[in-house]
Amino acid sequence: MIDSAAQLIAEESHWGAPNYEPLAVVISRGQGAWVEDVNGRRYLDCLSAYSALNYGHCHPRLVAALVDQAQRLTLTSRAFHNDQLPAFCKELSELIGMEMVLPMNTGVEAVETAIKVTRRWGYRIKGIPSDQAEIVVCDNNFHGRTTTVVGFSSEPAYRSDFGPFTPGFRTVPYGDIEALKAAIGPHTCGFLFEPIQCEGGVLIPPPGYLKAAADLCRGRGVLLVADEIQTGLGRTGRMLGCDHEGVKPDIVILGKALAGGLYPVSAVASRAEILSLMNPGSHGSTFGGNPLGCAVAREALRVLRDEGLVERSAALGNWLLEELANLRHGHLREVRGRGLLIGIELDVRSRPYCEQLMEAGMLCKETHDHVIRLAPPLITSHEDLEWALGRLRTVLAE
Repeated sequence: MIDSAAQLIAEESHWGAPNYEPLAVVISRGQGAWVEDVNGRRYLDCLSAYSALNYGHCHPRLVAALVDQAQRLTLTSRAFHNDQLPAFCKELSELIGMEMVLPMNTGVEAVETAIKVTRRWGYRIKGIPSDQAEIVVCDNNFHGRTTTVVGFSSEPAYRSDFGPFTPGFRTVPYGDIEALKAAIGPHTCGFLFEPIQCEGGVLIPPPGYLKAAADLCRGRGVLLVADEIQTGLGRTGRMLGCDHEGVKPDIVILGKALAGGLYPVSAVASRAEILSLMNPGSHGSTFGGNPLGCAVAREALRVLRDEGLVERSAALGNWLLEELANLRHGHLREVRGRGLLIGIELDVRSRPYCEQLMEAGMLCKETHDHVIRLAPPLITSHEDLEWALGRLRTVLAE
């Protein structure tokens, strides 16, 4: 029987495609902010599955909701109604101030859905000539890995040997309002952006950029499409990342934490006048809006409210950022973040430091090669974050 980490890693390397480069740890159990490997060693999870585990591992309320629903009904397809989808759409819409929801499964499915919705709006409402709609995107973006999405990525590793790519996208530097202004033309139907570029290195746009972009788009008749898959639902200390500048997008894309990491659930939320353009047959998913996913997501939204996790993220994040600002290391360039989404940028590769932190019992991951990303579950205790801070100070000592 295979039971050691080395054996399991070797088996995965032999039988599984090598499209990831994980740290050399094999996790077998998780509870709250902590996980345990196959050899019984515990680690503090400071990645949260890229913000999918905002509620921690195996939150008892989410597990109970999953088990209860799984014993009653898991899937109907959208050929029939189910009793969980209406409440999910209503509760999510009310939570983020929208009027209608189109549910999907994975984050990139929701991004693709938003692209289709935005283009249809451009043709049917704005009057763009057929097949000429353009969507403006940003350098350094990460919206997923379908062929359409990687086609407008600026990361060569995401694009190499996957073309030809879908046309209809124009790229501008992130945070440059003048470049955005110049890129918008008569055939532009949407501006797709991340409030913080998480995979890009936890990059925060200049103050006022989101507000200026929103005003520009409204003035030019362009939909503001916010990818909040990693920044939404409390991760940055606000319900949505856009809330930091009081910006209300026309379309919001959510995923990851929407069902607390127990089940893949994503959604596109917008005004009724926009999403009602998606008539029967124009889009669909066998599993999108399934009762099991909807039940877990509904409970996750209740946990978010009942446990004050948005406010908790803001308070703990502010404290942690203040403490990390005192780090002194020869290769440290910058510490930046909002809420419990923090990037520690070095002028050398960050993976060796992530490996040292793993050896010290703390799991995080490099992003954009030179940045250590910290995104612990929003339920992480102050004491556990103090413990993590001690490990960071040791590994990043002068």
